[in-house]
Amino acid sequence: MIGLALGLSTGAASGETWPELPTQDASVRIPAQEWPYRPGPRTVEVWVYYPGKSLDKVGPQTGIMLSLHNWGGTHATGTADPRTLADRLNVVTLCVDYLQSGRKEGVEGPEPYDCGYLQALDALRAVHFIYAGLKARNHPFAAGRIYATGGSGGGNVALMANKLAPHTFACIVPMCGLAKLNDDIAYGLPGGSSVNARYSQDPQSPHYLTPDARELRFVGHPAHLQVMRNLKTTCKIVVVHGVDDTQCPFADGREMVENMRQTGLDVEAHFITKNDLDGKVFTSAGHPLGNRTLIVFKVADKYLLPDSPEAIVRRSPPDFDLRDAAVRYPTPNGCFVISYEAGYPVGRFEAKESAR
Repeated sequence: MIGLALGLSTGAASGETWPELPTQDASVRIPAQEWPYRPGPRTVEVWVYYPGKSLDKVGPQTGIMLSLHNWGGTHATGTADPRTLADRLNVVTLCVDYLQSGRKEGVEGPEPYDCGYLQALDALRAVHFIYAGLKARNHPFAAGRIYATGGSGGGNVALMANKLAPHTFACIVPMCGLAKLNDDIAYGLPGGSSVNARYSQDPQSPHYLTPDARELRFVGHPAHLQVMRNLKTTCKIVVVHGVDDTQCPFADGREMVENMRQTGLDVEAHFITKNDLDGKVFTSAGHPLGNRTLIVFKVADKYLLPDSPEAIVRRSPPDFDLRDAAVRYPTPNGCFVISYEAGYPVGRFEAKESAR
């Protein structure tokens, strides 16, 4: 099927050049995995925020944290403020202009919206860039303090990053994140969410949404959650979602949380109702939620602050150090494999013989 190309991207372009770590807050471009819709080399922009604005301020307690923008946004739109995160939580905060960032590409572009797969690989490469760069310099940092947050589409990418790197994150805080590609969102059907991922239901279309691509992008997929459990993921997943959210439907978020609970993953849900609105942190039980920087602090300070008695720190190696291809998600016509054999992640789809 033509649409299987959504999963067939096999890896990094040859001759990749990675930048040096900046010594001060800066933006850099890192190489990214090829996008089948536009074959050829690709890079993404990454904004690096150090605590105290300097690499010299990174110390033994300093972690790494993604703060991921919303669907159609860039840099830090719709997510927690990276500068504030860096200084309050003692983390190197990363904002990533992942695949299809910006309104022109994300909302108005001709190609279907990725909805988390290559976008999460882009974000994970950004984390690897900092992680590997600090290790190469023998610079002390807290390798077990790797976190992520994001709003809306960024919440989706944070959830997908944890799915594709189940040994890496200590805690993630997705806010009003998209949980799956339901028909309404995938095909832009009327009467539901206002977002349209622009996929086709025609198997002969290059924009066809295959069952395999759809299943991978469901972050609450029961069989895939069981894979994560079997891989001994320990990430604390702090979900924040408004009960009146129709853009990233609350029903899908609630289903995801329930499936995580039934699988035994460590999930904590904050389902925001009108009774939770305080006019400062939470101002809406719908999609906006409120101040997304303060929301992270309110629901997860105790897990993210380095000196908190309840601080969450991973004690085992991240996927970047495991350098294997053990992350494998079966789908109807094959299996998605996320390989860390190069250190950074490379995704590929392995089709069943009967589906080739």
